Amino acid sequence: MASVTQQIRGRPAHPTGRTFLTYTPNGRKLITAGINAVIRVYTTGSDGEPVNIDDCEENNLAVAASNEFFLTGTEDGTVCMYSLETNQYEKILTRCSAPVRDIALSPDSSWAAVASDELTIKIVNTADTNRVLYLRDQPRPSNHVSFHPSGSYLAVSCSNGIIYIYNLSTDQPELVRKVDGLIQAVDADLGASTKAIWHPDGRAFAAATATRDVIVVSRSDGERQRDFSGGHGGPITALAWSPNGALLLTAGATDTEMILWETKTQKVLARYDYSDVMNVVWHPHENIASFATTYGEIYIYADFVPKDFAHLLETPLQPAPFVHDPLGETSGNVRKPTSDGAKNALEVRLRRRSTPDSLNEILGSEGEAGDEDDFVVDDDGAGYALGINGYGKRTNGHLDEPHGLDLKRRATYQTWAPRTHPSFQPGSTPWRGNRRYLCLNLTGFVWTVDQDTHHTVTVEFYDREFHRDFHFTDPYLYDKACLNDNGTLFSCPPANGNPAMLFYRPHETWTARADWRIQLPAGEDVISISLSDSYIFATTSTNYIRVYTLYGTPFRIYRQKHSPVVTCASWRDYVLTMGNGPIDGSGRTKLLYTIENVRRDEVCQSEDVVALTEDTEIQSVFFSDNGDPYVYDSSGVLLVLQHWRTPGQARWVPLLDTKALERLAGGRKEESYWPVAVAQDKFHCIILKGGDRYPYFPRPLLSELEFKIPISIAEAFSQDEEDGAPRNDGPRLEESFVRNSLNLTLMEDLLAATTATHGQRADLARREVEVDKVLLQLLNVECREGEERGMKALEIVGLMRDRSGKMVEAAGKIAGRYGRTVLEDKIRDLAEKRLMGLDEEAL
Repeated sequence: MASVTQQIRGRPAHPTGRTFLTYTPNGRKLITAGINAVIRVYTTGSDGEPVNIDDCEENNLAVAASNEFFLTGTEDGTVCMYSLETNQYEKILTRCSAPVRDIALSPDSSWAAVASDELTIKIVNTADTNRVLYLRDQPRPSNHVSFHPSGSYLAVSCSNGIIYIYNLSTDQPELVRKVDGLIQAVDADLGASTKAIWHPDGRAFAAATATRDVIVVSRSDGERQRDFSGGHGGPITALAWSPNGALLLTAGATDTEMILWETKTQKVLARYDYSDVMNVVWHPHENIASFATTYGEIYIYADFVPKDFAHLLETPLQPAPFVHDPLGETSGNVRKPTSDGAKNALEVRLRRRSTPDSLNEILGSEGEAGDEDDFVVDDDGAGYALGINGYGKRTNGHLDEPHGLDLKRRATYQTWAPRTHPSFQPGSTPWRGNRRYLCLNLTGFVWTVDQDTHHTVTVEFYDREFHRDFHFTDPYLYDKACLNDNGTLFSCPPANGNPAMLFYRPHETWTARADWRIQLPAGEDVISISLSDSYIFATTSTNYIRVYTLYGTPFRIYRQKHSPVVTCASWRDYVLTMGNGPIDGSGRTKLLYTIENVRRDEVCQSEDVVALTEDTEIQSVFFSDNGDPYVYDSSGVLLVLQHWRTPGQARWVPLLDTKALERLAGGRKEESYWPVAVAQDKFHCIILKGGDRYPYFPRPLLSELEFKIPISIAEAFSQDEEDGAPRNDGPRLEESFVRNSLNLTLMEDLLAATTATHGQRADLARREVEVDKVLLQLLNVECREGEERGMKALEIVGLMRDRSGKMVEAAGKIAGRYGRTVLEDKIRDLAEKRLMGLDEEAL
């Protein structure tokens, strides 16, 4: 840290009192305003006197500027516009009934947000003052407003200590988040800054706290990230990011210091001894910082950043300081994009030119135009004979670039790379603040907390009578976990020269210590892990699938055919692996899966396609309690893999479309669903409200959703004319028939591949009866609708699985009850043929 002893002289600009200043976006002008009726406009790089704009409003409390004009807000509630071309007053933009506290201009200078002692924030169009938007969610007056770098969001710092984040990209401004407990609940007159300043990359904002620190908050989820602490001994009165976000400048009221921080490390780089600083601004392009004091003086500090750190201002846009930066966390299967643009095309043409059968070689020297390059004479000076290329053709150098693209940047638009499916760990969530879930399932959940130097991991179970929760300090920084009734599996990435590692901890042992760790070879990272009752599986960045027994014995290792690896899941002796395959017509890789039995060393399905619609991704993959593979995609559809034990016969069947649920009909609720498991023929999930994409703390409750196969669109209820009862049985029963038939085939496949227990055989018989019961109910609906439904009714009877004849006999009784004698006779004939074994020809 350097303490800057150089002192520059202040420039008297206004009488003693709060002074405000701002640069124009191009950095050419610096505008200052104070308590007197004079506004000063300084020219950057000039030591001459500023331009004075006289006869302005007094007691200015805010100023904002574009390249063409600037705005001032006064104590009497007036917001005035002044021209920078004429340095003259232009118009009143808006009036408030109370003092104006802050003004912010959108990046395109089309809108001005005005905070005042009124309860409403005004957003006024600078060209048409009749176009005004109002923000009314604040219960008390607001102190500050600030636009997001894109202009799509507005942060409002209210005097009640809450920051309100509004989305301005919709027709009407929408409140998307409230950030409480960050800023102080103070009035604007007290001097302490509560302004939320957006980082230039737009992903976060920072604000001063009551503890004299500056905390960075993520825009996407409102979680606190890094903090700049221990610098000031009193309230922070002003703060500002450098134009590229690499530095932060803060000023204190009572400690007579301004502090320069490095964004990346949150360390103090320099201290400046200036007292009573109330406003600070950076020059948009140069190493200049300007600030104003309560004495009416302004300081224009050239070479503000010390020489040792001046290079930080010259770097490109820097990322906001996150605890776990999403931009810095790349999966192990990320590959460098391959160029498919002008460079490759040029190489192809050069190779083609040198082939033995090129046109020049076939024709010989007579066919070459090299001796006749001067055949066309530019005798009129039009320039059409200039720029002849190596092929004797005129170039397009005289033409403008298409769509205004710069020639130096053309290569950026001509590169192409296939879109791959990103890797993920089923059941885990990304970092949110310093917490994340490593695993969520029906057994329990594993979550970790980042303590900067280490992590702390907690494992909790739903059934605390069967298992005991445990907690431990994690110096290895585990980032993946799996949990079942036998144990907990962890993995960590390579870090600090240490290789990637697997760690397994069993829940119950009859020896002293049975947990174990295995280090992977150097340069190999873990992409996903899975834990079954029999084996441990790990897919790695080298496309290896490593298989271990539950006690750490290496069982098998092989390389997956489809790559890069996406994820894996397991059940008993089976493992399902997913990876990226060939590229489809949309330029995206197909997602392939393979299922194999590790114990028997048999492949059930090899490199089959996961049935996804366009622009959807896999959100989770898991096995149900009966051992059937399920996937849940980003469109909210749950699919099960049917007949997966028979090679070449597997197919993905939708069991539930969450976007078609009745609870979401008519837009009554805005929610999504985080998949957890499938058990007891129900989808277990976590309901996420609003725009949340991942579950967070405190631990949410699990919800159960019944399966509902999307057979048709949502059916409308019709009223019975006689009794007024709603009748919508047909579509509902048809969906029930398809769903029960699917569950029956899944159970049949399971019993055919395993040694069936008595309970499983009884469950299979019960499912068969359920299918026939649904068909009987469908038959009842068809008979009730009329005689013209007779052929469909007979078809329904033919779908019955019962071979004892009881269900067909019941079907005949239903037809007789409605007086369908012809149908009753045909059902009786069908029963006789089925009894004689001729039911295949019944229809």
